[in-house]
Amino acid sequence: MILTDSNRQRIAGWTRAMRFTLLIILSAIPLLGIIVDNARAAGTESEGAVYVIPAHQTVQSGLASFLDRAMTEAEDAKASLIVLDIDTPGGRLDTAEEIGKRIRSATVPTVAFVSGKAASAGAYLALNAGDIAMAPGTTIGAAMIVDGAGNAVENPKLVSFWSEEMAAAAQINGRDPAIAVGMVDPNRVVEMKEIGETKEKGQIISLSAEKALKVGYSEKMAKTAEEVIAWKGLSDRTVIALNPSFAERVSAAVTSPGFGTLLLIIGIAGIAIEFLVPGFGVPGIIGLISFGLYFFGQSIAGFAGMESLVVFLIGIGLLVLEVFIPSFGVLGILGIAAVVFGITMGAYDKGNALQSLGIAILVAAVIVGVFVYIFRKRGIWNRFILNEQLTTDKGFVPQQSREKWIGQEGMTTSMLRPSGMADFGEQRLDVITSGEFIEKGRRIRVISVDGTRILVKEI
Repeated sequence: MILTDSNRQRIAGWTRAMRFTLLIILSAIPLLGIIVDNARAAGTESEGAVYVIPAHQTVQSGLASFLDRAMTEAEDAKASLIVLDIDTPGGRLDTAEEIGKRIRSATVPTVAFVSGKAASAGAYLALNAGDIAMAPGTTIGAAMIVDGAGNAVENPKLVSFWSEEMAAAAQINGRDPAIAVGMVDPNRVVEMKEIGETKEKGQIISLSAEKALKVGYSEKMAKTAEEVIAWKGLSDRTVIALNPSFAERVSAAVTSPGFGTLLLIIGIAGIAIEFLVPGFGVPGIIGLISFGLYFFGQSIAGFAGMESLVVFLIGIGLLVLEVFIPSFGVLGILGIAAVVFGITMGAYDKGNALQSLGIAILVAAVIVGVFVYIFRKRGIWNRFILNEQLTTDKGFVPQQSREKWIGQEGMTTSMLRPSGMADFGEQRLDVITSGEFIEKGRRIRVISVDGTRILVKEI
């Protein structure tokens, strides 16, 4: 089968259309997160049961979403007790505040069981529970504010604010607020008479299970959650252990700052490469899958709703239209704005989302620049370059050189005024004089050739 140029163009157009259709379909991945609607984990609801809920990860938005879902399930089931199994190094303070508020508002009695360590924001979670039980060898405290690199934050306003938050959480259940402040502020001097120790300036309080029991920062030493349940006199109740669902585990990873930024980098780079260097398909698909995972995680965590997804998809649609409909960049600019707005709308923290997006754009720009340079011959700018070649294999006859006619003599077959026709042997040619007229039937000689212009004079 021989394909004409028009057929080739038609097939190429359909191929591009099918590819972008596939990209749009893949961009709907985040709909799964919205359809799942916080992905209810499987579990048998039983009135009066004891719910054991683990907090074994960094305190961030994914954990907040899971704990809210699990505690709501326990409340709906009219549980007798919620045991929060805590083993965390800490995390985001704003998320810790959100979780602490949720624990305080629970309609079911709560016990924080420190099975590993309740450090930093983890200590705040434990203090908000009705009671605290700790396993031997565990610790609670060390809640000093640090930045992303682990360096202490000395901003007086932040230190004062978090100190008061910790103190208020401690006072809820009659614990010494000074010890809670000493877990945050290294400049405070705190005397702990029960254990015969004084925290001096430059130190941070971190209590072992034994010391916490003595100073009133726990009510029970227990090796397992079952011992905690027995301590509360509920050994005869059904114990339901709730764990994060697969979707919630994905959400916890996706909503972490580093992974979320990585997804944005891959998404932006993939889409940009697909538009600037069309023909691959794979970068665009990977880019939209990355964006899909980003929205999936945010939707499971309860941050991204349908509106943010719709705005994002509108942005992608406008970028696709920019490829097919010349708009002098208007559709492209509107598409980029919609994509950025959709991403920030679906984030837990708009400021952090913009910061992550800025970092992602810079890194993606470098990746795209390298990719575009390597495949520059396939770039979108080649649309503006005429690449058609007039070669013999496409049916074109190349122009033969006429240098051989220089010096040849012939006879005019028409009057030259100053151009006309002349015979040179058995070949008739178009010729021209330098301006003079020559009658028909006169002898002439070729004096020069310039492309297709043959200059003659009368002999």
